[in-house]
Amino acid sequence: MLPFESTLMSDQLPGCMLMGLRVVADQKSKFESDDLFRKLRRESEVRYTGFCNVPLEERQRRFVKCCKEGHTELAFVTTGINLPLVFNPCSKSYDEGCDFEREEGKVHISSRFIMNGVCVRWRGWLDLRRLSGTGCLEYDEEQAQVEQSILKARFQVYTRRLKELQDKQQACYLRQETP
Repeated sequence: MLPFESTLMSDQLPGCMLMGLRVVADQKSKFESDDLFRKLRRESEVRYTGFCNVPLEERQRRFVKCCKEGHTELAFVTTGINLPLVFNPCSKSYDEGCDFEREEGKVHISSRFIMNGVCVRWRGWLDLRRLSGTGCLEYDEEQAQVEQSILKARFQVYTRRLKELQDKQQACYLRQETP
């Protein structure tokens, strides 16, 4: 799982242009056909998984603190999939971040990331007393288009460099044959 802000080594290593690709070629198709995504896109029960070894009151305080800082750890109860979410801390907009004011006693969270090569958004809410709630994954069309253009540009650079290398090898081979 990658947050969108992460930098990859391929940005610094021009010789390895296709190493560290973030997304698959057909993200929407993978999101719609993959069994894992099929399970996670249904709204289902989620729980806060952080600080399991401390009393409930302390967990509640730490959960609120983490949300206000812009991160938390959740798990889908039905599948056991854990998600370390990163988002904008306490924004007024629910598009990406957390919102304590939308409903009393609940926090609504939205977080964008790349999972298994697909741009997704987690949307859901958690009860601040029980530290559980509901949530699901959605396909993030907007970010998928951005990542797809990055993938296309990298592939074009890779193809151009490969052609240049082949031309150099051909020229070198021709010089060796000519006496």
